[in-house]
Amino acid sequence: MLAIVRFLTLLIYFILMNSVLLLIFISRPFHRSSVALGGQWYGSMAKIMGLKVIVQGRHHVDPKQTYVCIANHQNSFDLITICKAAFNGVVTVGKKSLIWIPFFGLIYYFSGNIMIDRKNSGKARDTLKFTAKKILDGNFSVWFFPEGTRSYGKGLLPFKTGAFRIAEQTGKSLLMICASDTHHQIKWNRWNNGTVLVKFYEPEPLNLSMDIKGNTEHFHHKMETRLAKLTDEAKQLNRHIQA
Repeated sequence: MLAIVRFLTLLIYFILMNSVLLLIFISRPFHRSSVALGGQWYGSMAKIMGLKVIVQGRHHVDPKQTYVCIANHQNSFDLITICKAAFNGVVTVGKKSLIWIPFFGLIYYFSGNIMIDRKNSGKARDTLKFTAKKILDGNFSVWFFPEGTRSYGKGLLPFKTGAFRIAEQTGKSLLMICASDTHHQIKWNRWNNGTVLVKFYEPEPLNLSMDIKGNTEHFHHKMETRLAKLTDEAKQLNRHIQA
């Protein structure tokens, strides 16, 4: 019964929230704080899911700097967990097909995010060039999910190289953002789904002694290690949750 009530509540809230966000973003298209605003509003849905999201390490974000952000991508609940960490001046890179999702697609576009056609390698390269230009000319940070798809409990998937090529072209540091493992944690029919930890880590430049492949593997290993530790910390907070 709880699952049905929660689903209907979330659906109504989601539709109303997106309607308001769409009006805001259309009235001020591509505003530099739109993604951060959307992240905070979507993060508010966590309460409906009986979930507490704690964001740590925001002090690592210098408002005078821009970054290439890399984050883990677990499942659809990322929208209400790790997206809460979005900050002013950041945009994301997502699939071009997102534009076709009712409400959300227009919101994603008008909030200034960058859409990439992964099926067309030529267009994808052009998008990466545009992304680098946007960082340098528009003073934006860009958020990547370097796994390229949701992991669904399979652990951290191999990284694609796009984020690291952008970091190389722009000379920007990589800002790692991790969310503790939510696989099997969130249940629709449970009142209290515990705590998810989202953490910013200190920005780090590319290692110039390595090529792109080497840096990609280096940061993958680093995120994998940090995720394991962060998930252990979250489990300690969630020991009281019943299976």
